[in-house]
Amino acid sequence: MASETRRTHHQVTFAVLAAGVAAYALLQSLVTPVLPTIQESLHTTQNTVTWVLTAYLLSASIFTPIMGRIGDMIGKERVFVATMSALAVGSLLAALASNVQVMIIARVIQGIGGGVLPLAFGIIRDEFPREKLNGAVGAIASLIAVGSGLGIVLAGPIVSALDYHWLFWLPMIMTVIAAVAAYFLVPESPIRTPGRISWLPAVLLSGWLVALLVALSQAPVWGWGSGKVAGLLIAAVVLAYAWVRVELRSAIPLIDMKMMRLPAVWTNNLVALLFGIGMYATFAFLPEFVQTPKSTGYGFGSSITESGLILLPMSVAMFIVGLGASRLAQRIGGKTVVLVGSLISTVSLALLAFAHGATWELYIATGVMGVGFGLAFSAMSSLIVAAVPPEQTGVASGMNANIRTIGGSIGAALMASVVTASPAADGLPRESGYTNGFAMLGGALLVAAFAAILIPVSRQKTRLVEFADEPAHAEMAAVPGGTVVGDKPE
Repeated sequence: MASETRRTHHQVTFAVLAAGVAAYALLQSLVTPVLPTIQESLHTTQNTVTWVLTAYLLSASIFTPIMGRIGDMIGKERVFVATMSALAVGSLLAALASNVQVMIIARVIQGIGGGVLPLAFGIIRDEFPREKLNGAVGAIASLIAVGSGLGIVLAGPIVSALDYHWLFWLPMIMTVIAAVAAYFLVPESPIRTPGRISWLPAVLLSGWLVALLVALSQAPVWGWGSGKVAGLLIAAVVLAYAWVRVELRSAIPLIDMKMMRLPAVWTNNLVALLFGIGMYATFAFLPEFVQTPKSTGYGFGSSITESGLILLPMSVAMFIVGLGASRLAQRIGGKTVVLVGSLISTVSLALLAFAHGATWELYIATGVMGVGFGLAFSAMSSLIVAAVPPEQTGVASGMNANIRTIGGSIGAALMASVVTASPAADGLPRESGYTNGFAMLGGALLVAAFAAILIPVSRQKTRLVEFADEPAHAEMAAVPGGTVVGDKPE
């Protein structure tokens, strides 16, 4: 822990960290409702513009553990400043982008900002008085959910009053202010964790993910039976196998594969992967669906603001339900809660697939989805904590959260492939593309329900772990997309 002198400034430190996390949370969702606008402005296709979201998720899933690990090694405050700087640079490049290629590169740079999550929680742990830890962690976790929800709602008014470039200018201003404030106001923690970065696993992880995502997204253009698609899929399998082998042999793995073998861990991770596919693909494509012109026979011609509001019930329901999910798990069991959450989420995707008559049907569908996601996400974290030793709770929970992000990048690319497979004469997707796409996502969540049945029933009581006995970032279990692999040597 830091000295008492440093602890007296914990409120200032919290304000700086909150500003940085809020900027990252906004960037996660601000772009989602305006993908059709970006598509039109940059003169690209719906399939290609989806990479504006996919590239961000892919980059975040890779850089989050790397930046967290570097922070533990050389100092969380200086790496937090560097991460915020990367967010600012990526936002600047995105704001100035004149073509989709530059925009995608900018989003990859922004993905480095995923490191703000483990770094912020690590700084809180190192610098805050013990009695303030739980409240600060809970506030930051809530800020992530609220920020993501606000981003969806604010995107429309910002674009209407200014233009879509300000979706990047405003977060850039926030991140620059946060980076400068962090440099001058946030004390550097004396706590260090010696070690090194395993770069080969990071390269292999990014390699097989890129090969898989390019194959899925380009299959409608190249043809599913083409040599390019087959070659990329084979390359993805080979690189994934090599990645697993390297991780198993690494003394400091990027993702701990040995822990992944535990029944309660791999089953929950499978559920997390499938939920990530459903959630992020819905974020990407539901706004595009409701913004489709009425002349197509199925769209609502909604504005960006209206399409963002349709997603708001999901964020609100996830936040509210997540607060009470732990109590429900104590009554009926975490496994049952995950199963119920999976089934509820499946129903919501079925509504999105077939209920296209009025916007109120979509509001109900996203609200139901938020209930299902809120139940499942909260219960999964508790199940994993109960399944592993106390010193590994942060690693296991962080892996589960990061796998959701990986699932999101796969889901967005796969959804783009299905929706754009057979465009109409005007170039817009047919209604059947969205029906098949949302039905596919519902199928993924139904598979998640079957995977939930395989989760072993924990015979242990839920553990309330004290901060003094936790790994360096065990609290990251609450953070979507966060990871804490390698926080402490075992």
